[in-house]
Amino acid sequence: MLSVTDLRVAYGQSEVLHGLTFTTAPGEIVAIMGRNGMGKTTLMKSLMGIVPSRSGAIRIGGDELTGLKSYERVAKGVAYVPQGRMVFPAMTVRENIETGLTVRGERQVPPDIYELFPVLLEMRGRRGGNLSGGQQQQLAIARALASRPKVLLLDEPTEGIQPSIIREMARTLRRIRDERGLSIIVSEQVLSFALDIADRVLVMENGEIVHEDSRDRVDEAKVARLLSV
Repeated sequence: MLSVTDLRVAYGQSEVLHGLTFTTAPGEIVAIMGRNGMGKTTLMKSLMGIVPSRSGAIRIGGDELTGLKSYERVAKGVAYVPQGRMVFPAMTVRENIETGLTVRGERQVPPDIYELFPVLLEMRGRRGGNLSGGQQQQLAIARALASRPKVLLLDEPTEGIQPSIIREMARTLRRIRDERGLSIIVSEQVLSFALDIADRVLVMENGEIVHEDSRDRVDEAKVARLLSV
């Protein structure tokens, strides 16, 4: 579904992503792990077109994304939930989700969105800024799903979320994968969450992928060491 080949990204003269290559299959959840400053958020922003790449290729299905603007990538099937959620605080829950519908030319929030996130149905008239951190994260994911993506990018989704909500989020992400067959890429530092949801784990260090394994073969001790160095 998503193919990244020799992706290089720089800030000015300083290269921060050094030739990343990986793929994500339809219906697969891939966790991109690493400590702060290792390049996870830069990778996410580059996939979304927020940060331009210096070289390399990004493809979704048969479509080349490299060089496209962010809104054009959304139209091709990429959705992004940034670190910190970034919901519109003065807009209602319903209005927030509706902003994700514009790329499809739709106006009504599909019932299946509220089915995934029942709390948002209850709070659809409440302002986004008045929700808890966990509810805002659900809202941000719902807004992203409203564009009917093929690939969903989640940057540090567990940040600032209480453990019970993290477990609920893991169940929801697995359900989204199983029911919709889309690819999900999650950047994450919490190993327990990554192992709970991911089919495959990649570890980044200093802008490179230094470890990769399927969930059933992952060496938890080795990954934990890479995250704690």
